[in-house]
Amino acid sequence: MILPPATLAVLGGGQLGRFFVAAAHEMGYAVWVLDPDADSPGGRIADRHLRTGYNDMGALAEMAAHCAAATTEFENVPAATLAYLATWIPTRPLANAVGVCQNRIAEKTFLREHGFPHANFAIIMNADGIESASGNLFPGILKVARMGYDGKGQAAVDNREAARAAYQSFKGEPAILEKKLELDCEVSVVLARDAQGQIRCFPVAENQHANGILDVSIVPARIPPALADKARDIAGHVAEQLDYVGVLAVEFFVCGGQLFVNEMAPRPHNSGHYTLDACSVSQYEQQVRILCGLPLHEPRTHSASVMVNVLGDCWFGPRNEFREPDWDVLNKVPNLKLHLYGKRQPRPGRKMGHFTVLGDAVDEALEAALAARRLFVAE
Repeated sequence: MILPPATLAVLGGGQLGRFFVAAAHEMGYAVWVLDPDADSPGGRIADRHLRTGYNDMGALAEMAAHCAAATTEFENVPAATLAYLATWIPTRPLANAVGVCQNRIAEKTFLREHGFPHANFAIIMNADGIESASGNLFPGILKVARMGYDGKGQAAVDNREAARAAYQSFKGEPAILEKKLELDCEVSVVLARDAQGQIRCFPVAENQHANGILDVSIVPARIPPALADKARDIAGHVAEQLDYVGVLAVEFFVCGGQLFVNEMAPRPHNSGHYTLDACSVSQYEQQVRILCGLPLHEPRTHSASVMVNVLGDCWFGPRNEFREPDWDVLNKVPNLKLHLYGKRQPRPGRKMGHFTVLGDAVDEALEAALAARRLFVAE
């Protein structure tokens, strides 16, 4: 076990890294953050912020020399960076697992090879792949293989002609063409798996998106209990087959009452923010525990909850004038917990914070959260 006051390292200093730093500090650890952004939210509260790229071998060597273990807060840290650190200090998650999750071709191939339910897809390595793809994949979604998130790097394509145009906009990057499914809803499972293979799942979240960005997470998800159990079971088997060690999010489409794995995120997840306020242990504390070899906690949920993302759009008025949002509107709402990430430059679509409304029942929490958002946005 790695005990306080040891120093931990996190690759990436966004809001997920900031929450990791805060959780580690509360548990008595020091934290170094490596992130090229001089004003990164996690770097601003870390004990040390290494402002450089993820392939800076000098910085990585210094981190390995002074930190007891390392983790990551987003999936696009180069797998080679994780592999290098792992030769010197415990590094969670492992590079091989991250490598699968950070490439949609590898990810979909993994799901197919291991028999997990997923939408039909074709691998598109060049423009000829569009022509040879089965017509049964239309209408579909064309997704770039790497670096796509929050709706970026993907396009709805109703036919082959639209797919040609979309692929041209990807500038020849490898992609997948995925059959578009008729959705009942989308859900996700955030789990923690330690080095001994012990798994602890958080409750299933029901997720609603706007413009490709997570908008609202509702917990518990409004799906049959048996389906929620199956989602947790599939997510656990995904983690086992990946030999995953760390916090993992598995996202699902629910179609006709059936589950289809959409994608995996090898890190804490936006849809797991509710764990900060509604659970006995957060996804970030579990991340610290796994990294340090501490026993996992069994998550206990004490409230229904609804998480709402606060985007940079809220800083711009009806005539696009810049203004500070009226936070007092949210602060007056009972059982509402506001979290701001400390990002200095708001812009439309940028995640600047979130709030979570707690309640005795999910419908009560959802009604209160949506009412709070209407008031807040109207201001």
